[in-house]
Amino acid sequence: MTAVRQVDVLVVGAGPAGLAAAARLATAGAGRVEVLERETRPGGVPRHCAHGGFGTWTRPLTGPSYAHLLAAAAERAGAVVRTRTTMLDWEVAATCGTNVLLTVGPEGPEALAARAVVLATGARERPRVARLVPGTRPAGVYTTGELQQAVHLFGQRIGTRVVVVGARDVSYAAARTVRTAGAEVVALVTEHPRARTSPARARSARLVQGVPLLTDTTVTELLGHGRLSGVRVRHRDGRTTVLPCDTVVFTGDFVPDHELARRGALDLDPGTRGPAVHTALHTSRPGVFAAGNLLHAVEPAGTAAREGARAAAAVLRHLAGAPWPHPGIPVTVESPLRWITPNRLTPNLLTPDRSHPAAAPPPPHLLRIEAPLPRLVLYVHQDGRLLHRARLGVRTAQPHRTLTLGVSWHGRVDPEGGEVRVSAG
Repeated sequence: MTAVRQVDVLVVGAGPAGLAAAARLATAGAGRVEVLERETRPGGVPRHCAHGGFGTWTRPLTGPSYAHLLAAAAERAGAVVRTRTTMLDWEVAATCGTNVLLTVGPEGPEALAARAVVLATGARERPRVARLVPGTRPAGVYTTGELQQAVHLFGQRIGTRVVVVGARDVSYAAARTVRTAGAEVVALVTEHPRARTSPARARSARLVQGVPLLTDTTVTELLGHGRLSGVRVRHRDGRTTVLPCDTVVFTGDFVPDHELARRGALDLDPGTRGPAVHTALHTSRPGVFAAGNLLHAVEPAGTAAREGARAAAAVLRHLAGAPWPHPGIPVTVESPLRWITPNRLTPNLLTPDRSHPAAAPPPPHLLRIEAPLPRLVLYVHQDGRLLHRARLGVRTAQPHRTLTLGVSWHGRVDPEGGEVRVSAG
């Protein structure tokens, strides 16, 4: 039987959320803090995003620079970052409140017992097979992450004519990576009636960079044997067209990388498809917290890092003996809202203990919608009782932009009541 090694906090995932949590915990003296990362280097997705947009307004950084900054901060604080190490499964130790995790790395399998675990495994793009796009299995089919790694990390050639599936922010980033690799973007293809990015970005790509945008269009088949030769698309009016290309990049359609959460029997939220969490990022499994894009696919790296820091504050309270919350009151949404997080409320967490050094005010709830909505108003109800009404300060809410809902209504939640429902009007 494999001997069990004890650590104080185990962080799974060395992306922005995991590294920020590890740095905060190590700085606060949480004991031995270890970070497990299955990739060869820490940093997560920003590591292969060569473009800017990371960091702060006063200190803008490229993705690799931002990843290096976070990793250096965690290690400088005293956290141990172990790369090429994968968490395989969970076991509950005989000691109450301790989780035992089975891992494998360069030195073989190992069992780690942790007083607290932070899951920060991030999100992934659904590949072609998960999107049910038929056709052959030719070379030249990528997701955005595979494309960026091929171009920015390994310097590989990707082809000469590329179709990008999607018209979100990440799709335009993929198009920029394609041009960096010296290839032509044949078109961005989206099933929606307009691009799901800022109007300025869409105009710049179309008018300045000459990238065509095909709206109300769906990729229905991949063509070619050995190497991709084209994609068949169907327009809204039923017409079909073949776009000749030797590369296709499937972008967007992110889902939380929740396999470890599922194996740990954590409750998952049906909206986000990530672990259900309380306002302090507790999960349904005692001693286990979650943060970052595992909770909401997908948000900017800065949002994930801030959540990692908030999870660290909750971990410190847990290590100091704070009781684990009960299952709590679910917070759900009605269409056209897609999801909300945090999505559990527990009365004793709604007003944090300000006297505790690790306490922090509850963060706002994050939401996404399914379609553009003008003059959006959010309503919060419990058992038919209106708890809160909030008019958002945007002319038209967009599906590709995150909305926030404040927490001033938390004090009006009935601890013995039913679920809290958030709707739009």
